[in-house]
Parts: sequence; structure tokens; C-alpha cells
Amino acid sequence: MNIVKTIVAALALSVSAVTVQAETVVKWGSRADIYSLDPNSVPSTANLAFLNHIYEGLVRYDKEFGLEPALATEWELVDDSFWRFTLREGVKFHDGAELTADDVVASFKRAADPASPLKGNMPLYEDIRKIDDYTVEIEVSTPSSLFLNDITNIFVFDADWLKNNNTEAPTDFGAGVEGYATNNTNGTGPFKLESRAPDSKTVLLANETWWDEAQHNIDRLEFIPISSAATRIAALLSGEVDVIDSAPVQDLERLKADPSIKVLTMTELRTVFLAMNRRETLPDGRPNPFNDIRVRQAVEALIDRDLINQRVMRGLARPSGSLIAPEVAGYAESLDTFEPADPEKAAALLKEAGADGLRFTYTCMNDESINEEDWCQGIANMLQRAGMQVDIDMGPRSVQSPKRSQGNTEMFNLSWANEPTLDAFSLLSQVLATKEDAYGVSNYGGWSSPELDGFVKQAAEATDPAERLKLEEEALRIAKEEVLLIPLHQQPIAWATRDNVESIDLRADNKARHWYTKMAE
Repeated sequence: MNIVKTIVAALALSVSAVTVQAETVVKWGSRADIYSLDPNSVPSTANLAFLNHIYEGLVRYDKEFGLEPALATEWELVDDSFWRFTLREGVKFHDGAELTADDVVASFKRAADPASPLKGNMPLYEDIRKIDDYTVEIEVSTPSSLFLNDITNIFVFDADWLKNNNTEAPTDFGAGVEGYATNNTNGTGPFKLESRAPDSKTVLLANETWWDEAQHNIDRLEFIPISSAATRIAALLSGEVDVIDSAPVQDLERLKADPSIKVLTMTELRTVFLAMNRRETLPDGRPNPFNDIRVRQAVEALIDRDLINQRVMRGLARPSGSLIAPEVAGYAESLDTFEPADPEKAAALLKEAGADGLRFTYTCMNDESINEEDWCQGIANMLQRAGMQVDIDMGPRSVQSPKRSQGNTEMFNLSWANEPTLDAFSLLSQVLATKEDAYGVSNYGGWSSPELDGFVKQAAEATDPAERLKLEEEALRIAKEEVLLIPLHQQPIAWATRDNVESIDLRADNKARHWYTKMAE
């Protein structure tokens, strides 16, 4: 993935030990807790990023987002229909069981289960079969190499562990379906779970029997959710935590002025959107006004992206008219345009649509996107300039995410980093496509464009990358013209550490892989 090389900051994380014998502990203060320890439970980049410490896939990304072996040592495409993987021998799960083909088969079937929220991460998958104890073949609908990118987030479980704990079926955070895998783990990764207290602390210990060479000096990683920005900063300044993610952008200059604190920033690949319910009726039974394109156009005409960036994001975001970041494959500069806010135009469109004084609820989260609570209020104020009456429903993502995934919203926010492919196909197939089979898994608004669907399915079957990118551009053009989503910006990443942390692995996809770095002695 050469397209992202220039934005990747791969640094090493090291916490100096007082003595050789002392346990090296890293306390990580996070803006929000993870949803679940089950990697098949929710298609969340943050959730999967954390679980990368515990679980592994057949292949993984290196520091520059190129593919490299993980639990598979080699692979080849057979007859344009089957990817054959040779498994790494001698790999042990955290409970001591040996990795075999049976585990891979069980794991892929679990991820592809119709009830799995993660099935959209591998839309090209058809089936899997065991060849021998260390060889599997995965049938695909098209020979596209994007399949290898897709499966970087398909993690491998121990088949016997799944069966013995009655957790062979995937859980679903959005639907409130839990199971043994929700709070328990058994992976092959560089860290293993010691304890889990939801919304309080999750503790990981270094896996001393990991098959790969550990490039860190961490013995214990404590993940501590701290939703209040002020409390999170106070914990960092006092030394209660060593690292915080999502450092508030309004406090970065103050943090930089403290000699004991280091601040790291960069622009994320993630794009933040405004979205509208597109079902026939709203949750309260009213006819849905957002199915009129003039209403959607009016909403977009009221959004002042530059003002949001200046006032709320402190100039650190990248205002965008594009549904994907410039570094993501499929980006087209011609689609990265937006007009200045125009309340008069919006008012005229609403009047023409018979939607004067439209009242609706805007569902926001205070712990998902950067400064979302503030820019939600700003957007509500902007929409009122044309007479819209906006009621903000604000809450934590643990409460709001199920509303969004179950269609119980009217207007809501969404963000997408185009994981795991780092290609527009991720957004197109999982978010913008009509919900059907493995497509549209994260189509929370219920929108549908048959013309767009046609281009997405052609892109899935394209073997020529150049042809695929042209098809993706056409699909993105339709999404923009139909105002399926309204892009706001690519958000910044801001982390801060105490000076006992030498450096941290900060990435454009916001994945802190503490195991994937070279540690200082």
C-alpha cells in the first residue's frame, strides 16, 4: 500500500524500567472502552485495533501497510477461485493448544455467519475447506487480491475453545447478543488477557510463548477508559496513566508546554460523515422527509465545514467533500469539492420540498469521533438557520451505537477508515451498498441505489486494479450526487505521553500496535 507510506508514523513504544527485574507497566488512558473482546461482534476499527494485541489473522499489515505473513507463512491463488494458505507450524494459543487448520476453518465460518456483524469485512468469501492439518483453501467469488486485505481483520480462534464454551456462534454488540467470547479470550497474539472489567480496566500480559520475536519491553498493558477529557488529561499530568489517545485538540498547546509531556499528531485516514435515515418511515412512524433529495441537499447546503474546522477542530482536521481520504485507493480529486454554506439556498430547497420547519432528532456520541459533542451542537445550530428544529440526542457510544445499527435514528453521525482494505471498496461494499448478504453490513440508514450497487459488484469482480478504481470512482460519484452521506472532514489523531514513554507506534489508521515496534533497551 505505497499510497499511505508518506503518512505512516511508525515509532517505537518503550517505557524504561527502574531495574532489570522491575515489571514494565504501560497504563493507557483511552477516550472510550472497547465494545467487546469478541472480534466478530462489531465492525469497529478501534475495537479490532485493540484486539490485534490478542488475536491474529492469516496475514497482517506491516508498518507501511504492505501485506506480510502472520499465521499463514505463504499463500497462492489456485484456478482463480481458491486461495490456498499454508499455516505456520508450532503456533500455540494462550491456553497451550496448538494451531491447526480446524481452527482456521471454524474461525472463518464464524466470521462469515449470517449473524456476524463482521461478515461484511470479507464480501468476496464463499467457503473454506481443510486440505490437511496445516493447509486450508478459501473459495472466493472473484480472484481480486483485495481479499487478502479483507482478511487482515479476520482473527483465528481455537475451535475446541469455541465449542467447549458454547460460543461457536458470533456475538453481536449492536443487537445486545453476548456470549463467552464477549469477556474472555484465547488468541495466539503477543498479549494475553489477564482481566476484564467493562468500562473500568482491561489488563493484558505479554505472551512469553508468542511465535514471533517480541520487539517491545512491556510486561503489562493496562487499558483504562476515561470518557471525560479533563479527567483524562489530569490522569496523564499526575502520572496515573502513561499514554492517552484522543488528546483533546483544544488542549494540545497546553500539553506541549509541559516539559514532562510529549504530543503526537497526524491526520487520520478516517472520514467523518453526517447521515440520514432513508427508510420509508422514521422510527416514530412519520413519513421520512429525508427520502426527498431536496431535503438532503438542504442539509448539506447548511454545513460550514471550514467553520467546524476552525472553531471546533482548531484547524487540525481536513475539511472534505470526498467520502474517502486522499491516501485511500479510489480517491478522485474531482469529487473532493464542497460549496460554502448557503442558508438561503437551503431554505428554498426545504420550501420546495414542503419541509419548512422540519423537526427531527440528531443522534450524537460524546466518545466516538474527535470533538463530536462540540461539532454536533455546531451542526444543529447551522441547520436551524433555515428553520429546521433539531433535538440533539447525546450519549456514549455504548448507548447510541445500538440505536444507529438497529435503524432507530433520524439523523446520525458515522465515520469510516476504509479498513481493512485501505481501498474505497470498503466504504462502498459495507456502508453505501444496499444491505444484502455480505454487502451493506454497516448501511445503518437503509439507503439503496441500484445504479451504485451495479458499479460496486463490477468492482468486486474486476481483476485489473485500474479498472476497479474507475468503477469505484463512478460509484462514489453517484453517492455524492444522491447525497447518501455528507462528508465533513478527515479527523486528526492526537496522542500524548509522559516522558517515561520513549515513543509510541502512532498510525494513520489509529492502530496502536505496541507489539509491532522496536523497543529501546
